[in-house]
Parts: sequence; structure tokens; C-alpha cells
Amino acid sequence: MTGGFRAVYGRDPEGVWAAPGRVNLIGEHTDYNDGFVMPLALPQTCRVEASRRDDGVLRLHSSAAAGGVTEVRLDGLSPQGATGDRGGWAAYPAGVVWALREAGLQVGGADLHFESSVPTGAGLSSSAALEVATAVALDDLYGLGLRATRVAELCRRAENDFVGVPCGIMDQMASACCTAGHALYLDTRDLTQRQVPFDLAAQGLRLLVVDTRVKHALGDGAYAERRAGCEAGAAALGVRTLREVPIEELPAALDRLDARLRPLVRHVVTENERVAAAIRLLDAGETHAIGPVLSAGHASLRDDFGVSCAELDLAVDSANAAGALGARMTGGGFGGSAIVLVRAEAADEVSKAVDHAFAAAGHRAPRIFEAVPGAGAHRVRAS
Repeated sequence: MTGGFRAVYGRDPEGVWAAPGRVNLIGEHTDYNDGFVMPLALPQTCRVEASRRDDGVLRLHSSAAAGGVTEVRLDGLSPQGATGDRGGWAAYPAGVVWALREAGLQVGGADLHFESSVPTGAGLSSSAALEVATAVALDDLYGLGLRATRVAELCRRAENDFVGVPCGIMDQMASACCTAGHALYLDTRDLTQRQVPFDLAAQGLRLLVVDTRVKHALGDGAYAERRAGCEAGAAALGVRTLREVPIEELPAALDRLDARLRPLVRHVVTENERVAAAIRLLDAGETHAIGPVLSAGHASLRDDFGVSCAELDLAVDSANAAGALGARMTGGGFGGSAIVLVRAEAADEVSKAVDHAFAAAGHRAPRIFEAVPGAGAHRVRAS
């Protein structure tokens, strides 16, 4: 990979770092409500080659982006600056540098070259992988001594306050903290976490990702609208976040809300309960039994939270009709990807059924691949 860095900057990098994308097994749109999530890291990663600079300049280059090198002075970094225009990929790594410096960390200039195998626009957290890769590279280069959880917190601040995306912390925590062979059971309120063994092959199972290859523009503002609706629902119920609404009190809580807020609140509270159900099944070694939990989660995201779309529904419905144990959309919604839990011997048949359904509907062929729980962010090699 160092050929890319050398071609751009005319020297060798000091090292190479990688951070993965993720799929979320269960727990969607709960992270910004202080709820529970269970993501796993993908083998697909964003890699960054990096070297320090001593002139206060940050230079950014991506093999996937047109336009050459983005260059900015560190003392000019701000959410309103040229790389904080909320429209370009360079705002994400620039935002990380800004967040590190805003936290009082001694970060100087750098040359960074990125290459990523995480599909963009697929709901697989390519932006979080970009952020976390940047943070771990600078952490090593400048000896910051950051814990993985702190890396995630700073990367979320970069995305919230510099880029302007009101995301929760799940994506950054998954990219920074996941371990190979495990799903990450995360309480997003206090960031306590547990690595849950998730060896599907040993149980004769596979988890497929169906990248629909579509992203509907509605998702740009609708994510913020859903978050605002959740906050309004919590305020109406007199709680800080919807995490504080117990499942047994949900019917009474819904009676106190106007019709616009009820489905949003119902999704978040029941989704937290689905995460609890999934972790009980995994702890009991009954991984196959989480299939109906996944499908119930999709129904809630489709009907209550309103973030699915025709392509995601088709992926889920056709997979389940072909014998999948369960399926649901993953990520923010309005396009992106679905996950499908299948018995290993049925994986090919289910994949073909989804392909055929998309072709019959006149949709572009989806990209289908297996999700094998990978490692979180790490240094790939030194110079």
C-alpha cells in the first residue's frame, strides 16, 4: 500500500493503520437515546498511511476521491472552515484532528493517504472507519496514549460538531473497540461493553450482508428529524432519554404522547428490549433463535420508525421467504444494507433468491457478502 503514499507525497510513511466498518446485529436508532446496541466489525477496513509534519500543515488524500490533495493549516481548522463544509470526505479526518486539538492533545501536522474497502453509502459506517483510522494513526504518531473508548468519543465529536452529522456513538465504538470473533454488547449511556462470542461457523450459521446499492436522499434530513422526535418524546414523558422508559410502562407512556411521537418512542423502547432478548439467546448458545428478533426489529424500523425503503423491504422479505432464519435492515435506513441470518447450507439459495427478486423488480443487482466478525482499529505495520 505504501506505493500510494509515496506517489502522493514523495516519501515513505511512518506506518499504516486500519479501522473497520461495521454491521449492527440489533439495536438500531437506540444509541442516541442512551440505549443498547450490538454491532460487529467487518473485515473491510479503511487504511491510512501516515507521517508527521513539523510545519503545522495537514494534508489529506484518498485513492477513491477526485481532486487531489486537500491541504489546510491546523490553526485554520474550524467547523466553518474549508474542510468543515459538511460536503466532502476530507471533513471527517480534518474533524478528527480538530477534535483532538480541542481536547487539548498535542497533535501536529501530518500527511495522510487513505484507501478503503468499506462500501460507501451502504450503511456500514465507512465514515466512522475513516475517522477512527485517522485517530489511531495520530494517537500512535504523537504518543497520545488514548484508550479505544476515548478514540470513539473524540471521533463522534468530530462527526457531530465538525462535520455536522448528529450521529450516536455506536459506529465509532464498533470501529475502535470490536474484537475478532465477537459482537460488541454496548450500553451507550455509560459505554460499558462486553465482547460476546459470535462464532457463527461453529454453529452452522452465516450472516449475510445485502448491500442494496441505493441511498435515498430522504435520509439526509430524516435522520435528524427522527432524533429530534425521540428527544421530544422523552421531554413529553419527563425523562432525560427514552432509555429510561421501562418496557412494562410503554403502553401507559404511549397514551401520554401525541400521535406523531408514539411510533418513534415505541420503536426505541421495544428495540432495547430486542437487544436484551438477543443477548440472552447468545449467552445461552441459541444463536439460531435470534432470527425472529432480527425480523421483528425490521418490522419496527419499517412501520414505527419509518426508515426502511422498498429495496430494503424486498431484501428482507425475499430472504425470509427463501428460508432465512431472520433478516433486517441495518444502519440509518432509507437505503444501505440489510443483514440476513441463514443456516450455512441455505446461504447460496437465499442469496440467489434475493438476487432474483431484485432483478424481477427492476432494481440494480445487490452486493451480497458474508459478515465475519473482524478486529477493531489497529496498527497494521510500522515503516
